[in-house]
Amino acid sequence: MADFEASDVLSLLPQRYPVIMIDRVLACEPGKRLVALKNVSNNEPQFLGHFPGRPIMPGVLILEAMAQASGILVFLTRGQQPSDNAIYFLAGIDNARFKRPVLPGDQLELESTVIARKRTIWKFRCVARVAGAVCAEAEVLCTERLLGQE
Repeated sequence: MADFEASDVLSLLPQRYPVIMIDRVLACEPGKRLVALKNVSNNEPQFLGHFPGRPIMPGVLILEAMAQASGILVFLTRGQQPSDNAIYFLAGIDNARFKRPVLPGDQLELESTVIARKRTIWKFRCVARVAGAVCAEAEVLCTERLLGQE
């Protein structure tokens, strides 16, 4: 399963501009791994202040992109669309490391691999790359919550 375009991504994630961090899914093996793409544009609002005259994608947004890629992997693994009565939350981040800055004009490739799953909690190993070079790595925990029970 591969090559989901922007409209397909929007059907699998509740986030919208300016928080949507996935532009395309390049490859997916449900239950195993997903590779997604984020085109980093100079027009994104965070670059106005991070940093003026020397824009760098904030690390927290790279982690958010990893979590969104992982969320898409959950939905494709389960063969479901998001529901109106449940949401996936970022529950934790472990072992986050940043290796090089991500700049406007970069294509950020995000790889998310399932490490473990227990009921509604999923753990992923995520790697972000630009032109094959590792930019960031982290383990990401996501969990499903029924709305009204958070």
